[in-house]
This record gives sequence, C-alpha cells and structure tokens, in this order.
Amino acid sequence: MIGYVTVGTNDLEKACAFYDAIAKELDTPRMMESDAFVAWGKPGGAAGIAATKPFDGNAASVGNGVMVALEAKDKEQVHRLYDIALAHGGTCEGKPGPRGDNFYAGYFRDPDGNKLNAFLMTGIPG
Repeated sequence: MIGYVTVGTNDLEKACAFYDAIAKELDTPRMMESDAFVAWGKPGGAAGIAATKPFDGNAASVGNGVMVALEAKDKEQVHRLYDIALAHGGTCEGKPGPRGDNFYAGYFRDPDGNKLNAFLMTGIPG
C-alpha cells in the first residue's frame, strides 16, 4: 500500500498554492510542513502527497513516466480538479474525458512540470 508520494519543487511557495487548491477540493488538509516541504493527507486515510525541495540541494526535475493519480468522487470533480490545476499555474496534458470503457480522467502538470491526473473508474472491467 502506498503511504504517500513526493514531488520535487524549485519554488515551494508556488507549489503550495497549487497543491493547497487541489487539496481543498479533495477535502485533504496539510498534515506536515517545514521550510523545505509540505505534505497533504489524512492520518489513516488514502495516500498523501508532499512537495519538497530536493534533499541534496540540486534542482528538482521531472521524472519521465512518473505520474500522481488523484481519485475523484465523480466526473464533475475530475473537471473541477483539472480546472483548479490550470487556474493555479498548471498546464494541460489531456482534457477531461473518457479513456477506454471504464476510466474517466483529466491530465495536467503542476508548476514544476510534475504530471498528475484526476480520475474516476466508471465501471468494472470485463
């Protein structure tokens, strides 16, 4: 089971504005923070996410093929999360819509270029 996912940032203030807005829509508060990182999640809840300045002091960079998927409660929330992301410095990686028979998602990048999506399983495969 995944406890949390961490994404690197070169601008913690900008990353926090982005993730605070996403977390508000998901009703997920900040649960830890320091001068170098902020983490959002609920103890005993689903996996959380953290934005951090790299420990080694080098610049944060995007992992090719790495993506954080945020589970939405319905299609409307997929759209809201996508819109919130773009309104807070994110960029489009694929507008919300169906992806196959049982999956609905919108894809975006945060201000540092980390890829995320908001998704909903819309049926049972098979």
